[in-house]
Amino acid sequence: MFSIVTGGAGFIGSHTVDALVARGDDVVVIDNLSAGSTEQIAGHLQAGDVRFVRADLLDDGWQSVFEGADRIYHIAADPDVRQSAQSPGVQVDNNILATQRVLDAMHEHGVPELVFTSTSTVYGEASVIPTPEHYTPMLPISVYGGTKLACEALISAYAHSFEMQAWVFRFANIIGERSGHGVITDFIRKLRENPRELEILGDGRQTKSYLDVRECVGGFEYAVAHANETVNTFNIGSEDWIDVVSIADIIVDEMGLSDVEYRFTGGARGWVGDVPKMQLSIEKMKALGWRPDLGSEESVRKTVRAILR
Repeated sequence: MFSIVTGGAGFIGSHTVDALVARGDDVVVIDNLSAGSTEQIAGHLQAGDVRFVRADLLDDGWQSVFEGADRIYHIAADPDVRQSAQSPGVQVDNNILATQRVLDAMHEHGVPELVFTSTSTVYGEASVIPTPEHYTPMLPISVYGGTKLACEALISAYAHSFEMQAWVFRFANIIGERSGHGVITDFIRKLRENPRELEILGDGRQTKSYLDVRECVGGFEYAVAHANETVNTFNIGSEDWIDVVSIADIIVDEMGLSDVEYRFTGGARGWVGDVPKMQLSIEKMKALGWRPDLGSEESVRKTVRAILR
């Protein structure tokens, strides 16, 4: 199979590339390296298993690469929920417009299949937890969540209009080796700078689901192989959750620190657009035959150890 991964030099993208190469796919990565690094796929590049195209999806010139492709893994996006409140136009461009350009290139070159990485933030502050895929109304409270929901709508429209097939995955917090942003990396950075005090955004009671990235990639690859609707939408996450203070405790323990003072900025939200409580229902994935091996706490501890190494 000839697969193209947009954002394939990034966190989730590079792990997706690992899985596709292991499966024997011909793989092309398209990435502008604004957040990713070729170091994350260096072994594949050196072995000749992956071809790399440095390009921004908002520019032209990359579209011809889609010729002959069987499937696009569209992972490239601006994932910064906090920054989306400061520069909403950037996320509209990098998420919605970039996705529309990917869909146009697929239509032009006859690429039949799309895998799209969405987010739990499309649900907003759900009143039903764990939140199922059919939950309504979907009212995102961050620009990031709004752009991802708009992308989902575009994908559905293109799939039904142009005989494409799509798999859309709404992720919980995906963490693991090579992660470059998020609460774990923030806490580790802060504690390296000052091992006596840790600033925690909000009240520390924000409670969410976390899943190791390799489990995530295995989950969406399983769903692609076993779900066959025109548009297939699934949640992927763990079956439990963990609060921010507990994450801080794990990091302090793994770093071998003691007597760390936690300083809270206050409020239920860590930032504008933060959803304080999030756990996704994965009953639909379980009915398909998949469930994660790791829970939130195990995923967090595994990630902390990987980053510290």
